[in-house]
Amino acid sequence: MEGQLVRARAVRVPGSPQKKRLIADMVRGKMANEALTLLKFLPQDAAKDIAKVIKTAVANAEENFGMNGDDMMIKIITVDEAEMMKRRRFASRGRAVIRRKRSSHIKVVLVEKEGTA
Repeated sequence: MEGQLVRARAVRVPGSPQKKRLIADMVRGKMANEALTLLKFLPQDAAKDIAKVIKTAVANAEENFGMNGDDMMIKIITVDEAEMMKRRRFASRGRAVIRRKRSSHIKVVLVEKEGTA
């Protein structure tokens, strides 16, 4: 039987969802503490954003549901595309080039690992 699901999400986080998904794939299915340790030593900026959402989910589990944060496992982590800001960059010969500044929605679902009590 599955335990209580704990959710956390971050919306409109600056940065490409494609780059954040590469980091999310690395931590999917791992224990939350193990994932946070791994993310701490990754050089990508996306690792900080994902670590922040995981920490929030662990804090939600401890504060709202009275669970032990050390027993939490990442069940689902998704990175979806958010709104794009479109900006102009002026180029030669009177042209303008559209720059798309991408942003992401990050969603994490934790579950308490079975067999711990």
